[in-house]
Amino acid sequence: MPVSAIGQVNPDSAQAPQQAPTYRYEAYAGLAYTSLNQVNLSRYGLLGGKATLTRDFGKYFGLMGTGDYYRQPISNRTPGNPGDPSVYTFMIGPELHADLYEKLSGEVFAELGGEHTGGEGITPVISFAGGFGGGIKYWLTDRVAIRLDGDRVAGSFSLDNNTPQLANSTHRTWNARATIGVVYRF
Repeated sequence: MPVSAIGQVNPDSAQAPQQAPTYRYEAYAGLAYTSLNQVNLSRYGLLGGKATLTRDFGKYFGLMGTGDYYRQPISNRTPGNPGDPSVYTFMIGPELHADLYEKLSGEVFAELGGEHTGGEGITPVISFAGGFGGGIKYWLTDRVAIRLDGDRVAGSFSLDNNTPQLANSTHRTWNARATIGVVYRF
């Protein structure tokens, strides 16, 4: 038998090289905290939750949609801290992400959408909002990570001490937010 015949490999029996799976989406849910710059007369932060769904378009770019809800803890409702404030936002925006070191990756994002403050009689009921932020992820497995992120969101709400002529005059407020949670990609 010739040497070239011995060196032939049957293509049906050859193993294809393993490729890393391609994930298109990331779902994120976490515990969140925000400051109270748009809630008048309140001295405490609000606790709540944040959920994000991101559609990845390649190695570095994604489009994210975010919803979050914050409420004042019951233990902080005292006579010196009036009202029953709550805040929720719905936003969408681009995200840039990259692997930093081994199981660590980072991201930066921008957001545009709407923000609502309840329990305080603030005008307008829903304000246009926008902001920017970033985060860091530590991958526990190929699909699951722990994520810590923060952002600043601007909204426009009226102030309590406006004169009658300026009762509906809006003022930009910036709120810092922080979240820690779990990411699952699929």
